[in-house]
Amino acid sequence: MAEHVLQGDPDIAVTLRRNARARRMTLRISQLDGRVTLTAPPSVSTREAFGFAREKEPWIRSHLAARPDVVEIGMGSVIPIEAQPHVIAPATGRAIRATGTALEVPGRPETAPRRVLGYLKARSRDRLVAACDHYAGRLGLAYSGISIRDTRSRWGSCSSAGRLMFSWRLILAPPEVLRYVAAHEVAHLAQMNHSPAFWAEVTRIHGPYDGMRRWLRTEGNALHRYRFGD
Repeated sequence: MAEHVLQGDPDIAVTLRRNARARRMTLRISQLDGRVTLTAPPSVSTREAFGFAREKEPWIRSHLAARPDVVEIGMGSVIPIEAQPHVIAPATGRAIRATGTALEVPGRPETAPRRVLGYLKARSRDRLVAACDHYAGRLGLAYSGISIRDTRSRWGSCSSAGRLMFSWRLILAPPEVLRYVAAHEVAHLAQMNHSPAFWAEVTRIHGPYDGMRRWLRTEGNALHRYRFGD
């Protein structure tokens, strides 16, 4: 891989990757971290490839400018919990407590990012287990386990062994979106595909889902802008 910098305000690093199967040059901007990747066939020279990136610089800058700002979590920052904004506030005691408008976090301020992250993962697991149990019961099939991760490319998955995986960041979304993703992955226990039969199962156990899918397409990337330190 090679890297080139488009100088300006700000400078933009462009990473060049070679792909033997590529037939033309393509640019990709990560919606998660803003990284710019230029993919080119081996027959295209490095000079020509980066010349292509310079031609597309206005497009690159406009897309980067449209990305949501990163939010570093700490005391005083705001984070959505089940789509409701909560201000992270200092508190006494030992346990984190969510009120209608605040997430009260005891302890030293520097520990707040780690503690908030742990709280959100635990709350996400609780909500997802409840939802998956509900939909698996309606489907009439059992799953073998649930894991919670911070995935970048998908909100959930179902393995051939019946193990479900979800992004913990679903706890930041509206509750109905979390429940839809749970139903979607549970339906894969019956149909390991995205055929009409699969979507019929989703509809049977969940009901209409277009609004939730639309929310994930238009708003889902913004859930990745919250950062919790190293």
